Amino acid sequence: MIKVFSINGSPRLERGHTALILNAFLEGVKKAGAETELYYSHKLKIKPCTGCFYCWNKVPGKCILKDDMEMLYPKLRSTDILVLATPVYIPLPDNFQAFMNRLLPIMNPVLRTMPDLRTRAVFHKDVKIKKIVLVSTCGWWEIGNFVTVIRVARELAKDVSVEFAGAVLRPHSDYMFEKNEKTKKILENCKIAGYQLIKEGKMHSDTLKEISKLLIKRREYIERNA
Repeated sequence: MIKVFSINGSPRLERGHTALILNAFLEGVKKAGAETELYYSHKLKIKPCTGCFYCWNKVPGKCILKDDMEMLYPKLRSTDILVLATPVYIPLPDNFQAFMNRLLPIMNPVLRTMPDLRTRAVFHKDVKIKKIVLVSTCGWWEIGNFVTVIRVARELAKDVSVEFAGAVLRPHSDYMFEKNEKTKKILENCKIAGYQLIKEGKMHSDTLKEISKLLIKRREYIERNA
């Protein structure tokens, strides 16, 4: 059975826009037969990485810091797909960034030059992660506001030499709480994207476009937020 590990970086936890989109996505993942685990970075005690490289130079694979990451590392090692879910901040919420930095112990310290001429690493052999997926929401109107978080997720995937399997993006996500046919269709497509990821190994581009579809015209958005 495919295992999916999701971490939601929103400080709003279960009440946030990110949870609304992520939970629908995970419904589709579970419907496709995958096993899921969901954590909220703001419910966890995750200390900032100190950059000491104990996990690379002293005891490879072992972090010197003692906190909730000790509980997460075995789960990360046994998962097939890592789902990073976050609202757009500048660019990421603090605890979520700390979680990403603390992935270093599951990365192999042997660096190599890849075909793109960038120095990259790989996960340790006991880490099963093969794909990284981004689920992200943004209060601003434009889809372009996701550029930085997409780059962060894509670069992480490249840095550990696994597939970046795509991004589920929802701009002006405040309007997702207005229950109507448009928002219902978006949530249905979130479920479809999760199902496609497990059953077909990829999310369809037209499904992702439906999730990001505009709910309000720019002028109306500006007037409402003036």
